[in-house]
Amino acid sequence: MKKNTLLLSHLVHAGKRSLFRRSLSVLAVASSVALLSACESAPDESVAPATELGQLADVQQAKGMLGVNILLKAPVTENILSELKRYGTVKEVIPEINALTMLVAADKLEIIQSLAYVDMANPDAERKGAPVDAVSVADFTGGLNTWNLDAVNVTELGEGRTVQQDATGVYVGVLDTGLLDSWRQYFPEERIATQYAKSFGGGGAVNVGNVAEQPNKWEHDQNSHGTHVTSTIIGFNLRGTAINGVAPKATIIPVKVLNQNGSGWSSVIARGIVYMANLKAGPLKDSPVVVNMSLGGGALDAVEKAAVDYAIAQGVIIVASAGNSGKAGMGYPGAYAPVISVASAGLKAEFSVPAWWYALDVPETLDPNPYYIASYSSIARSGQDLDVTAPGSNIVGPYQNNSGNLSYYYLSGTSMASPHVAGIVALMAQENPALRADQAESVLEAAAVLLPDWKAEEAGAGFITADAALGTVQ
Repeated sequence: MKKNTLLLSHLVHAGKRSLFRRSLSVLAVASSVALLSACESAPDESVAPATELGQLADVQQAKGMLGVNILLKAPVTENILSELKRYGTVKEVIPEINALTMLVAADKLEIIQSLAYVDMANPDAERKGAPVDAVSVADFTGGLNTWNLDAVNVTELGEGRTVQQDATGVYVGVLDTGLLDSWRQYFPEERIATQYAKSFGGGGAVNVGNVAEQPNKWEHDQNSHGTHVTSTIIGFNLRGTAINGVAPKATIIPVKVLNQNGSGWSSVIARGIVYMANLKAGPLKDSPVVVNMSLGGGALDAVEKAAVDYAIAQGVIIVASAGNSGKAGMGYPGAYAPVISVASAGLKAEFSVPAWWYALDVPETLDPNPYYIASYSSIARSGQDLDVTAPGSNIVGPYQNNSGNLSYYYLSGTSMASPHVAGIVALMAQENPALRADQAESVLEAAAVLLPDWKAEEAGAGFITADAALGTVQ
């Protein structure tokens, strides 16, 4: 991800006097915090443009080999596997969704697609978006108000949290890059379900089509994206000051499905989704399970789609970013109808005062419209489903340039909008533990407000707030 290294005037390196330190001195915030801004115009890691995916496929074909995802019409059998081996190497079988992955010569794909027992087959699609100290508190329920939490009405400047729900008992799977080595310095250990954390890697022709588990790699991320996304859901520790989260008592399950560059493959994403579905069907059968995917790509992959359907059938609620391709259209799996997709909005008053991100009281009235739809936020094209809009521009959270050096950045993208809605859904699931994906989507769309000058193709049903959603969930 490209980053703008403009140093904000209100937060500076140690040794310099800052407005941030003066304004929050009663909270004993250390002044050694550098907060940098990520440009909205920069490409976000969550979506690979369709042209880029096409170029990647061309490169793979030039090498003569393809990683292929295959969805069958019936369960995988030894006879089917034996016949498919005539066309290439079977790498991974996912029996829960009658799917498998293969490494094949490019000219064999059409033959495989024509086999009577094959439902769909497509090239693996690209997807983009050592601990020391432990945080002493169990959650950040009493943490600092920030503009984006104020905007979705879970906090209010000077009042703390304004909704009763905190997502106690709800598990949120964050399918992303995993967590930084230093995650315990940002998050309470109680909020991270290390016993369920997982990492999957591989996929694509460049990795010879193999998808494999990677022990403990989930907590050795070098990208920071998954850590920043997690911070929006449960809050984070900012040098000793608690920053609130949308769902501060949710339990996070980190599932690393993207590599250290913040990109990956749909075959790996599918494995992560199936893993979360099996948790819901097994040890978490009595607990609500929400999944956040701040990632996407230009085409709907058959196996990824089947994994989404399987997870929803098990009771998982899936939220995903809409993508950052603007008018070029949404990314997948966010654009797939059963997934709750989220567009990105910013606050028109941002940067109006030096400490706006934590000291600005966001207007409660929506008339006049205090928000804008970010120019990068993907619009819904024909056949694509966009659901709601949430804050996604200039969201503060942990983000490290160098391992071991704690730092905090503004990031912008639909990747940042999605965890706001995943957090709201977690609050809804606490209120109604039996909440289904279709119910959650209906509640969100009914509670959202399509603001003046906004269009449904760019904002879905409109801007969503937690109080509105919680007021109608049953």
